[in-house]
Amino acid sequence: MEFRQKALSKLQSPEELDIPVRFARPQGWLVLAVTAVVMGVACFWAVTGSVSSKVSAPGILTHAEGSYILQSPVAGQVTAVFANEGDTLPKGARLLSVRTSQSAETVRTVAAGRVTSLLAKIGAVVATGADLATVERIDNPNEPLVAVLYASSSSGSTIPVGSSVDLTVQSVPAQRYGVLRGRVLAVSRIPETRQQITSFLGSSQLAEQFSAQGQPVAVVVQLTRSAGTKSGYKWSSAHGPPYAVDSTTLATGAIHLAAQHPIDWILP
Repeated sequence: MEFRQKALSKLQSPEELDIPVRFARPQGWLVLAVTAVVMGVACFWAVTGSVSSKVSAPGILTHAEGSYILQSPVAGQVTAVFANEGDTLPKGARLLSVRTSQSAETVRTVAAGRVTSLLAKIGAVVATGADLATVERIDNPNEPLVAVLYASSSSGSTIPVGSSVDLTVQSVPAQRYGVLRGRVLAVSRIPETRQQITSFLGSSQLAEQFSAQGQPVAVVVQLTRSAGTKSGYKWSSAHGPPYAVDSTTLATGAIHLAAQHPIDWILP
């Protein structure tokens, strides 16, 4: 009966309407104010701030026309080699001779360029269609280099022409001489097959390496020229390396994409 007595006492007591109602303690108001300020700052940053991103892709320094592979037109034995690796030859120059059981066949360059590799040596027996040499197409010995990067097809559509690029060159210690500067000159519209890469670079091994993660998108980078460096190109350091950089040198490019407002990631 004790419970009933307390209930009756409660019903008989005044409504206590004169006692103020406390909605929150001061500590609660402080937490609410801090939260509101933080959210306000975050929203302001999302609209006015910017975040930069980059795409990393492997590639190679080369000339704009790429390279081609000379193949043997006949089956036989290599009896003479008329050029060395590194030689620059005109179109139609003799490169080597292949002797068959009936005659000797002279293999000539099909376009002017620099011999980057001789795959067949004197005495080698070759089959019809065997690779004999790789020649880099060069019309002018002073023609500037470009970098060709092979980015994943998923990131290719995000790379705009004109984007700045930092290139880490395999033959140049980046910690000492910095990175090579350049800008995106062109981006292929569709991914390239391994055969297309082989045809351009003149190397099936490089084609396999650059397409290991699927068909990539080719990104051509124009190197920034500089008269104040030994290499003739601009580096992140003042003078860059004290030597020239050669074509067919591997490199890795960091392509800087346009800065975006964080709110763009949320809005459609």
